[in-house]
Amino acid sequence: MIEVQHLSKRYGRVTAVDDISFKVERGEILGFLGPNGAGKTTTMRMLTGYMPPTDGRAIVAGFDVFDQPIEAKRRTGYLPETPPLYPEMTVREYLQFVAHIKMAKGVGSAERSARVDEVMQKTWVADMAARHCGKLSKGYRQRVGLAQAIIHNPEVLILDEPTAGLDPKQIIETRDLIRSLAGDHTIILSTHILPEVAQTCQRVVIINKGRVVAIDTPANLTAQLRGSSGLYVQVDGVEGDAGAMLARVPGVLKVTAADRHGTAAGFEIDVEAGRDVRRDLA
Repeated sequence: MIEVQHLSKRYGRVTAVDDISFKVERGEILGFLGPNGAGKTTTMRMLTGYMPPTDGRAIVAGFDVFDQPIEAKRRTGYLPETPPLYPEMTVREYLQFVAHIKMAKGVGSAERSARVDEVMQKTWVADMAARHCGKLSKGYRQRVGLAQAIIHNPEVLILDEPTAGLDPKQIIETRDLIRSLAGDHTIILSTHILPEVAQTCQRVVIINKGRVVAIDTPANLTAQLRGSSGLYVQVDGVEGDAGAMLARVPGVLKVTAADRHGTAAGFEIDVEAGRDVRRDLA
């Protein structure tokens, strides 16, 4: 349903997204997890056709986002980091306006109005239908943004930090709504909060400094984190391959060269859980 192939985005000498590839199956909720500045929002913008990539391609609902942008956008609902609201419109007027743009031309005004009422109920904004968007709290603005993303019942939903600014009760309700949309919709949800993906998503893509560093289920990733511990070791005055020597120590799972200070080399070492190898490393 969504396929990303070697996607990159560079701004001059700065690489925001660096050769990432992943797939999202039909009806799946994929979590896009990473710290602030990792490249999540840039990737979302490329997937929705908001900005072109430097390299690579993205296919959404069977259409290339850059060669067939109109067809791809018709099948995509997008909640950006800042919801795209018009402050002078009421919530109902805004959603009617969005429905007129996004829904098929043959759909009548009565059907559009019914759909607006339905999504307002789904996203818990019906009580604010007559309030101007500019006077909404951040939580309500986020929910109206989610309403505009799903109003045309798209095959694909791309949600950038959908629970940002919500209170704990609203976060739980939004997670329940997103889970209820799975199956009928394919969803990518970006966040920097680990419990968000653990409670909502079936698979996770972890991105850091523009690169994909892991793809797995939340349960498997959590098990991997719990299944090992880490050490930093600095080695000096050793002849031969110090990394290979460290890797031969019983209990060591992985050795990665970290840095070098003069003649001293630093290594990051993954160790079996519950095993103390410090004496053996020394």
